[in-house]
Amino acid sequence: MSYRSRHHIPDLGVGVGFRIPHYGRILDDRPPMDWFEVISENFMIPGGRPLENLARLCDGYRVVPHGVSLAIGSAEPLDDDYLAKLRRLVDRLDPPWVSDHLCWARAAGVHLHDLLPLPYTEAAVAHVVERVKRVQGVLERPFALENVSSYMTFQASTMPEWDFVAEVAERADCGLLLDCNNVYVSSRNHGFEGATYVDAIPADRVVQMHLAGHTDKGKYVLDTHSDHVRDEVWELYRRAVRRCGAVSTLVEWDEDIPAWEVLSEEAGKARAMRAEILGEAAE
Repeated sequence: MSYRSRHHIPDLGVGVGFRIPHYGRILDDRPPMDWFEVISENFMIPGGRPLENLARLCDGYRVVPHGVSLAIGSAEPLDDDYLAKLRRLVDRLDPPWVSDHLCWARAAGVHLHDLLPLPYTEAAVAHVVERVKRVQGVLERPFALENVSSYMTFQASTMPEWDFVAEVAERADCGLLLDCNNVYVSSRNHGFEGATYVDAIPADRVVQMHLAGHTDKGKYVLDTHSDHVRDEVWELYRRAVRRCGAVSTLVEWDEDIPAWEVLSEEAGKARAMRAEILGEAAE
């Protein structure tokens, strides 16, 4: 039985991030949207206006939390206070899964506020697996790790990133959040084929996909979430949907945030593309 089947992971359709410039439109007008993703850390608080806004959002839409500060791959101990606050948020939302990034971000007691890549080694796999199991024990929900975009690699690495990601997921028995834009960004920066990455990921463990825009600097690519999804990323998304099937998809747009109509149209493009591919598979 697949990971999604065992954990009863639903297909929520296509959603977008819940971002401040759109709060009024979303909360007051209730525009059509399949679901919303929220940044966990913005709502891991005891009360106040953010939680009031979150409650209003939950009244009309399905909501899934996505973290940016867990630092699952850091050498320092996991933050028990952080996990307790995240558990309270998860209990509030009762989401079908919770996600964060496969990265490190803490060193010498300092949070670097970045999603930094890990060395792809057996030792790193074992380190992350133990920590993922602990997180899942605290949250008591399906937990998914997202592949990050990267701009450097480690000489110590002994396997390609996609093998590392797959090994962590299998040994920790966790889900994956496949970010197609991050795959493309890293493929350009490091000279591998994005299709190879998508084809190597265990399809049954993918519970969510991300789409986003990036900034192409020529010699390198930056994961900026500041523009429309590029054609090359759409192609990777097509490939991923063909492999993984009906998996919840989110369009990220976090910088130079456009009008709601523009973001909604981008989500609509993903929805139509996904429906076309799933329809072809059903024939």
